[in-house]
Amino acid sequence: MAGFPSVKAAPFTYASHALALASAAMVLVWCVHFRGGLAFESSNKSLIFNIHPVLMLIGFIIIGSEAIMSYKTLPWNHEMNKIVHFTLHAIALVLGAVGIYAAFKFHNESGIDNLYSLHSWVGLGTISLYGIQWILGFVTFFFPGAPPALRGKSLPWHVLFGLFVYILAVATAELGFLEKLTFLESSGLYKYSSEAFLVNFTALILIFLGASVVISVIAPARADAPRGYSEISEN
Repeated sequence: MAGFPSVKAAPFTYASHALALASAAMVLVWCVHFRGGLAFESSNKSLIFNIHPVLMLIGFIIIGSEAIMSYKTLPWNHEMNKIVHFTLHAIALVLGAVGIYAAFKFHNESGIDNLYSLHSWVGLGTISLYGIQWILGFVTFFFPGAPPALRGKSLPWHVLFGLFVYILAVATAELGFLEKLTFLESSGLYKYSSEAFLVNFTALILIFLGASVVISVIAPARADAPRGYSEISEN
């Protein structure tokens, strides 16, 4: 996968970190200030639901973003960066699963049907693909590890499929923001309220975050760096 000529990854990684912080703060303000807070057990079932967007954005997408960019942003050697990469992805996967559990718990305790929307279909498929990607990456590149020649051939596909799943995750979140805001507005939330603007701007920031992460992965670390992938060594 070739990089963009004369485009360095660093500015986009910095932008991704800033956008991640902004979107994390915005979703917390939405769920805590406007929606009343977070709880796994509550008579107010909306507090259970609020765990879902917080964990899916901060836990799944943002931590997943940092995992994707870890090879470009961390100063350590390849092996240490690989450990961080797999660990962050594992954390993102677990937090994503908990976030999905919170959505199911909210639906079940509120008497709402499950898996009726495009958001839920794409979301369940995305986290399943994320898990498959993590398992295949772990056994190929970490333990027990495939032969170097196979790892070298697998790496571009690992990166490509990982970016595909990441883009799916961002798209699923956009569907989720749209779906929830539509429900709130149909229940009486003013379409031009500060909460509605906050949700829409959070979704916009997430789009910019996703684009910055993808470009930071495609672009080389330095403008004069060689394009493509180098062979993977025995170590």
